[in-house]
Amino acid sequence: MLTAFTAGLLLISLSELGDKTFFIAVILSMRYPRRLVFTGVVAALASMTIIAVVMGRVVAFLPEIYLHWATISLFGLFGIKLLYQASKMPSSQSCGEEEEEARKAVAASNLANNKSKLRILLEAFTLTFLAEWGDRTQIATIALAATYHPVGVISGVILGHSISTAIAVLGGRIIAGRISERTITAVSGCLFIVFGLVALINGVENVSV
Repeated sequence: MLTAFTAGLLLISLSELGDKTFFIAVILSMRYPRRLVFTGVVAALASMTIIAVVMGRVVAFLPEIYLHWATISLFGLFGIKLLYQASKMPSSQSCGEEEEEARKAVAASNLANNKSKLRILLEAFTLTFLAEWGDRTQIATIALAATYHPVGVISGVILGHSISTAIAVLGGRIIAGRISERTITAVSGCLFIVFGLVALINGVENVSV
C-alpha cells in the first residue's frame, strides 16, 4: 500500500503543476474565495480519482501478463512522448497554452458571474471535472490502480491533487509565471519512464489483486 501511495503522490503532485486544471484553480481563486475554489476543485479531482481507480480495478481482471506489459507500455509511451515534446519546446517557454485553455474554459462557463457559494463550488467542480476527463494523469491513475493497492492509489493521488491545488489557490498567480512548460513536461516524462521501469523490474508476481 505504501508503494501505491508514494507512486500516486509523486506522479500527480509533480505532473499537475502547470496543467490545465492547475490554471483553472488559479483563475477561479483570483475571482472567488480561495476556500470555496479549493473545495470545489479538490472534490472534482477526488471524484475523478475514484472513477479512475474503479476503472483500474475492472482492468485488473485481465490476465496478469497482459496487464503487466500493458502497464509498462503505457507508462513508457507516455514518458517518451512527453520527453519528445519537451525537447521541441523553447527553454524559456512558459505554460501559456495550458493557461489559455483554462481561461477559455472559465470564460465559457455560464456561472462565471454568479457569486453564491453553491454556484462557485459548482463552477469549480464542473470546470475541473471536465478538464481532467481523459487527461494523462487520469489514464496514469487507471494504470496505477490496475497494478497497485487501490486504497494506496486513491490516498496518494488525492493528496497529490490537493497539494497541487493548494499551490494554485494560495500562490498560483506568482508561481505560474515562473513555471517552465518544458521543465514540467520533461519531469513528467521522466516520472512516467521511471514508473514503467519499476513495473518492469517488479514483474507480474508483485501485482496486487
